[in-house]
Amino acid sequence: MLDDLDDIHPLFHGAPSTTEFKKLRKRIVRNVREAVEQYGMVERGAKWLVCMSGGKDSYTLLAILHELQWRGLLPVELLACNLDQGQPGFPATVLPEFLKKMAVPHRIEYKDTYSIVTDKVPAGRTYCALCSRLRRANLYRVAREEGCTAVVLGHHRDDILETFFMNLFHGGRLATMPPKLVNEEGDLFLYRPLAHAAEADCEKFAKSMNYPIIPCDLCGSQDGLQRQQVKQILDGWEKNSPGRRQIMFKALTNIRPSHMLDPKLHDFIGLLTSSPDGKMENTDNSMEIPKLR
Repeated sequence: MLDDLDDIHPLFHGAPSTTEFKKLRKRIVRNVREAVEQYGMVERGAKWLVCMSGGKDSYTLLAILHELQWRGLLPVELLACNLDQGQPGFPATVLPEFLKKMAVPHRIEYKDTYSIVTDKVPAGRTYCALCSRLRRANLYRVAREEGCTAVVLGHHRDDILETFFMNLFHGGRLATMPPKLVNEEGDLFLYRPLAHAAEADCEKFAKSMNYPIIPCDLCGSQDGLQRQQVKQILDGWEKNSPGRRQIMFKALTNIRPSHMLDPKLHDFIGLLTSSPDGKMENTDNSMEIPKLR
């Protein structure tokens, strides 16, 4: 399946023929298909703006989406997009040359958000929050200009877990990156098809394919990031109990509001309680505390 050049997308040319790689590829393809189907991402005739940072995750996302489209399993139009944010030393020719070589429809957009971020963020603070907001706003703009119906990001399972624990430890809320949402203006979807895929798999895949990885030197090199701290905690748990990440991720898909503490999600006051005669009664209209027996 991977050996016949006439039967694969150019993004898979040169793929290793090892059994290990074939299993890896099939696993990621399965993960993406599950996410696309489970969260209802596909609308026939839609056009997706696939965001390319040049990192391992975005290369993996691009390859798998084109593989599914190539085989008729993803009936949408794909447009790759890289937002050059003006970071010093950013290799601006890498992605355009790669995408052209791979015959991938694409758009390269230049917008110097780096200067804005470095000007607005005080010394010693991390750039991530402001950088992300500026990047997202520009990607939405490009999507509208290109007639796209969705912006597609390369966040994977581990990103989702890390965000959950960042919100838990620092935000005081139970929330994470959803696999699908609608933007505030209500005119674009945002999809994360790699939601079920492990970061380690994305890294192995991109390295095995020898994709030209571009490191993030704007924020990834900063010390003391909350995300890096959470990642270290999760790495420790995974080392001591292999498979822990997947179990925690499964928990995010198996939430029981009645066993949490948020009265907005579950009607605790309206629960039935035991009445003095032993029958169950609804306490919606009563704040009386049942007598202890």
